[in-house]
This record gives sequence, C-alpha cells and structure tokens, in this order.
Amino acid sequence: LTWDNGAGLVFERTYAIDNQFMFSVTQKVRNSSGASVTLFPYGLLSRGGTPETAGFYILHEGPLGVFDETLNEVDYDDLQDDGDVEVAATGGWIGITDKYWLAALVPAQDEAVKYRFMHMIRQQDDRYQTDYLGSARAIPAGGVVESEVHLFAGAKEVKLLDKYEAEYGIANFDLAVDFGWFYFLTKPFFYALSWLHGVVGNFGIAILVFTVAVKAVFYPLANKSYKSMAKMRELTPKMQTLREQYSDDKQRLNQEMMALYKNEKVNPASGCLPIIVQIPVFFALYKVLFVSIEMRHAPFYGWVHDLSAPDPTTLFNLFGLIPWTPPAFIPMIGVWPILMGLTMFLQQRLNPQPADPIQAKVFMFLPIFFTFLLANFPAGLVIYWAWNNLLSIAQQRLIMWRMGVK
Repeated sequence: LTWDNGAGLVFERTYAIDNQFMFSVTQKVRNSSGASVTLFPYGLLSRGGTPETAGFYILHEGPLGVFDETLNEVDYDDLQDDGDVEVAATGGWIGITDKYWLAALVPAQDEAVKYRFMHMIRQQDDRYQTDYLGSARAIPAGGVVESEVHLFAGAKEVKLLDKYEAEYGIANFDLAVDFGWFYFLTKPFFYALSWLHGVVGNFGIAILVFTVAVKAVFYPLANKSYKSMAKMRELTPKMQTLREQYSDDKQRLNQEMMALYKNEKVNPASGCLPIIVQIPVFFALYKVLFVSIEMRHAPFYGWVHDLSAPDPTTLFNLFGLIPWTPPAFIPMIGVWPILMGLTMFLQQRLNPQPADPIQAKVFMFLPIFFTFLLANFPAGLVIYWAWNNLLSIAQQRLIMWRMGVK
C-alpha cells in the first residue's frame, strides 16, 4: 500500500503473512517535504467489550506482555479499577490473550519502546487497548526511513511460539502460554507428552507411559517410604499394646511411641514424602492439560473424547444407562473419578491405620472427598492419578510381601 499525505511524505506499507498467522508489516516513509521530519513507529491492538473468562486464578486471560524479559499480566478488572499502565523497555512484546488464542505486537527487539495497557469506555462499551511507541526516527529532507513490526494473531501452540522466539529473537514469547510457577516442570512435561504422543499416537496412552516414567524417577524415595510404612504396619500390635498400657497418660504414650520408632528405626512421617514430592508434578501436569491447545479435544478411549475436559459420564444416571440428564446442581461423578477414588481407598488399606480414631475416620473419608473434588478436573489428570495409585499399590504390596508383612 502506498499513499501521499499531501505534505511531502510518501508512505509505503507491505504486509506479509505465513500460514500460522504471523504478520510481518514493513513501513517505509520517503520525505519529499524539503525539511527534516521526526516520526515514531506505533501500533495498537484493541478489544471491544469485556469477554467472558474462565475465572480461574491459575489462568490469565487479558492484556499481557514481556518487557526486559519479565512477564507482565494485567487483568481486565484491574485496568478498570486502577487505570492505565505504562512500561518502558528494550524490545519485548505486548498483546491480549484468551485461554488458547493470542494477538501480540512485536516491535524491533533492539530499541527502546514505550508500552501501554489502557481501558476506556466508548458508547457505553468497555474497550481495552495495548499499544507501543517506538524510538524517534529523524528523516532528513529527501531521506527514507524503514521500520518493521510483527503481529501474531493465532493459536498458542507451544512449538510454534518457540519457533518464532528463535526465528525473530522474541524474548520469552512462549510465556503467552500460562505455564505458571512450575514453568521449569510444566514446559518439559509438555514436550515429554508431545514426544510420547508422536510415538504411541494417543495423548491418554502418553500420560500412562509418562506416569510410569515419573514413578521410575521417584522409585528410590517411594521405596524407602513404603518400606517404612510396611515396618509401621508390622509394629501395629506393639503400638496397640502401648496404647492400652498408657491409655490414661498421653504424654507417656507419646514418649514410648517415639522410643519404639527410634529403636525400630522407623520414621512415621516418611509415608508423606512421596505425596509431598509429587504435588508439583501433579500441578504441572494439570497446567499442561488445562492451558495447552494441543490437549484440547485430544481423545482417549471409550467415552473420553477430550482429555482436557471432565469425564462426561455420571453415576446419577448410571453412566448413561438411564435416559435422564441430571440437573446442573448435581455433581458429575464419572467412571474415572470413581476408579480414582477406589484406587485411593485400596492404597489406604495397605498403609498403617492412624492411632487416633478421629484421624482414622478422616482418612477413610478422603477417597470420597477426592472423588467429588476431581470429578470436575480434566479427565487426563484423573486418569494419571488413578494409574499412579495402581502403580503405587503394586509397588507397596511387593515391598510388604518381601518383608513378610501380612
């Protein structure tokens, strides 16, 4: 596109686009005015209306950018309440994101840029704008200046964003995907699952294989923990004797119990270690399933057609055998959440029971609690948890058998 502003400035703009929706916009200005002119590269993205968002604190939807290699996320309501935000940086990028889609402006990466996040009301409608103002370009009389900017408007595919980051030198372009605090785990997990998917052809099977790999990494720690729990189960008769002997003296009972643990070289807290260590793993995998567009609509087998969505079946119509759709206020308790709850219950039965009766009842209730809690989580995550429980049961039972524990 070429046009003359009538004051001696001739503008020429060239648009190019690849097949993944990365635009390259080259702007050239020729000064025929007979005097020096100073111009500034400028670009903006605008969104009309406040979109409906998922509302999860673990997912950012709205304006964002990377300035001096630091991610800056601004919520829609924060812009409304606190007003505009201005940031100065060298290079970087700015844009607006949804869960799976991104529009981002990428100016020249080697110059000072002023970025803005803005909110305004026009014709009683909220409008949001992200823009940038580049460094001044002085054009002498008869001179020419050229500037290039990139605009990405497409799906947030991790490998694609990494490709653009390397190709155009865009700092941390992959942070448009909200991998969160456990980025150092989440992104490697994504690439591991993606590679396994290429081998086995199904993301669900990839999750099962990945779970085996995670269990192998934590095998030494889990082995030590399960041996300790097996030993604790072996000591149950002695512990019961101490409870009966010192039933009226809790302080003395605690002292004798600690002495028993010390003599038998048992750590009663070691059973919690595998669970604590795997919490970041669980959360990182949850993020991969929740925020990656590659997992969207990825099928497993049977009734699970989308691993990023909850199990679509429900106990309350006998998993589809009864032609009735339960109302929305009744939780969807599908097949996989129930299988997860059952495996959690079986795993608990292998562990030594808590000494306190109230604690024992709370632990018995936990599988039911987690069944309801995970019913609305992505099916891929519930499959991971159930499969992980089964592997743990097999490992724990083998250790108990080798130690002669009933």
